[in-house]
Amino acid sequence: MKPGLAWTGLAAALGLLALAGLALPPESLAWRADAPWAVWRWFSAAGVHRTPLHLGANLAGLALLAALGRAARLPGAAALAWLVAWPLTHAPLMYVAPLHSYGGLSGVLHAGAAIAGLYMLCRPATARHRWVGLALLAGVALKLLLETPWQTPLRTDAGWGFPVAVVAHATGALAGWLAGAVALGVRRAGLS
Repeated sequence: MKPGLAWTGLAAALGLLALAGLALPPESLAWRADAPWAVWRWFSAAGVHRTPLHLGANLAGLALLAALGRAARLPGAAALAWLVAWPLTHAPLMYVAPLHSYGGLSGVLHAGAAIAGLYMLCRPATARHRWVGLALLAGVALKLLLETPWQTPLRTDAGWGFPVAVVAHATGALAGWLAGAVALGVRRAGLS
């Protein structure tokens, strides 16, 4: 498969899910604390957006990640790591006491950014990609440090119109770093 194609295909599927979510009541797709083991919600939560601004911001981030993956010629293994990180982003939310419901793409976007950064750093198509990968990883880490999700998992921001679950950014980045590292390790071990 042509490098970057699986990555952009997954990004397109996530975008379609986000748009399809407009047709359904948000709570029918959202991850919910009262049903933490409803595994399908670990996927469907990415289709929930609370406001048009929320949807627009996540779709813009998704478009940037898709373009980055295509330009960096990310292999199918990177897309597979992103697919694995998608539900792993939402699964740990059951351990966040103040969180009753979650929806959105932002956690999955953080996972994608972490994976793209790892691949660009460890398997660069060009020397410039290595620097972009390092900057991307540093940017994700800095953003998480500034959000302090371990202190305040939910952040109220009047601009968004709903409490932002910054903890999902952290679980997404962690899921992405882990899935990306495993995919890179499997490749290095010659198992793929």
